[in-house]
Amino acid sequence: MKYHVHLETKARKELFDLPKEIIQRIAEVLDDLEENPRPPACKKLTGREGYRIRKEDYRILYSIDDEKRFIRIYRIGHRREIYR
Repeated sequence: MKYHVHLETKARKELFDLPKEIIQRIAEVLDDLEENPRPPACKKLTGREGYRIRKEDYRILYSIDDEKRFIRIYRIGHRREIYR
């Protein structure tokens, strides 16, 4: 059964501020998260709740609710700025 991926308002704004080719690549990652919310490339965050997945120089920060099969994307951005 698939997970539902939800982009919070801030993450949606951050996504659409990126160049078009990067948006397409990140959209592929988001589609893959519906099938597998914990792919081999994801890492659990230390010091805060959630996971991160890399796509080139960009990071996607998200949390998972397994009971509701729900993934909440709360940040998308360049690796220099994402953890600030």
